[in-house]
Amino acid sequence: MNNPAHTARSEAAGPEAARTLADPDTPFAVVDVHKMRRNIDRLATRAEGLGVGLRPHVKTAKSLGVAAFLHHGNPGPVTVSTLAEAEAFADGGHTDITYAVGIDPHKLPRVLALLGRGVTLRILLDSVEQAESVARASREAGVAVPTQIEVDCDGHRGGLKPDAPELVEIGHVLHEAGCLDGVLTHAGESYFAYTPEEQRLAAKNERDTAVRAAERLRAAGLPVATVSVGSTPTAHAADDLTGVTELRAGNYVFFDLVMAGLGVCRVDDLALSVVVTVIGHRPEYGWLVTDGGWMAMSRDRGTSVQPQDQGYGLVTDLDGHLIPDIVMTAASQEHGTLTARDGAPLPELPIGTRLRILPNHACATAAQHRGYHVVDSTRTTETAPQIEDFWTRVTGW
Repeated sequence: MNNPAHTARSEAAGPEAARTLADPDTPFAVVDVHKMRRNIDRLATRAEGLGVGLRPHVKTAKSLGVAAFLHHGNPGPVTVSTLAEAEAFADGGHTDITYAVGIDPHKLPRVLALLGRGVTLRILLDSVEQAESVARASREAGVAVPTQIEVDCDGHRGGLKPDAPELVEIGHVLHEAGCLDGVLTHAGESYFAYTPEEQRLAAKNERDTAVRAAERLRAAGLPVATVSVGSTPTAHAADDLTGVTELRAGNYVFFDLVMAGLGVCRVDDLALSVVVTVIGHRPEYGWLVTDGGWMAMSRDRGTSVQPQDQGYGLVTDLDGHLIPDIVMTAASQEHGTLTARDGAPLPELPIGTRLRILPNHACATAAQHRGYHVVDSTRTTETAPQIEDFWTRVTGW
């Protein structure tokens, strides 16, 4: 399940086994290539207008096929969250990769192996201890490991405050080993910014924090080539990225109900869904039961803290049209429970009816599946949506 290239194998499963979404055994993941491309183009245009490079985070889709859409069919700069992802994308021809999770010194041999293959793999850290380990490993191997210092802009996760005394000390340790590349920050708290103004301020704070850290390092005589910021909400809200060199985001490729709940996208922009089948009726409880539980959707309940709780996901018909007032409200391992909101009547959905569930968290849902079937919502058919030949689409650039 955690194979970072899981979709690269099974995206080819569409043309080899099934013609429409009525054919494969459920549950299975579906990507709407039209919506995905629209989402990708939207942020690419924005980054270009802001004058910064775009380094998409491929942890969302974990797919070489999807990544081919990010840079017009050519391998381009990407962000990953595991070394397994870095290795898989390097195998797929990507040579400019940022591993945006704090480095465990035990993993440095794998980092050095990728560098030895000609891959520019940047790593991340936020402590003197990590910096010393990186510097020592670089000297022993005779290979400088490009390293970014993680900066904390909102207390969401790791990183140093931009005024932390250790920032410059870490910079010196890395620079003396030829490893200092720059600074990186992530506005994780923007996932709880519920208005456009809150998101704009989160983007401003993210930028200001990263730039301030870079300026401190430069004032100490240290080179800072990269100033990296990004989250899906701030990437779409930023109006000034002066001093920033690159923008990172990943969820935007598919979007999800959390992003829709923040107003970053519309529900109609969600490119990922899971096809399930109705397998039972429990009228005494007001339930419809499906064969898609948390193994298909994940346990993520990200919308539970939003003004509109979407349960485990919203429900559409097989063509992707929302079924009003129906929500996936419960999940066991292989069973999903659909109920109606506010006493609305349940629709007549016979056993065997196929539905699509829109997820709370696209990254978590995608990670539950070994691959995607691909459809194009701009194509109209008299039957269920046709499964596309994904490889033809990718190599057709």
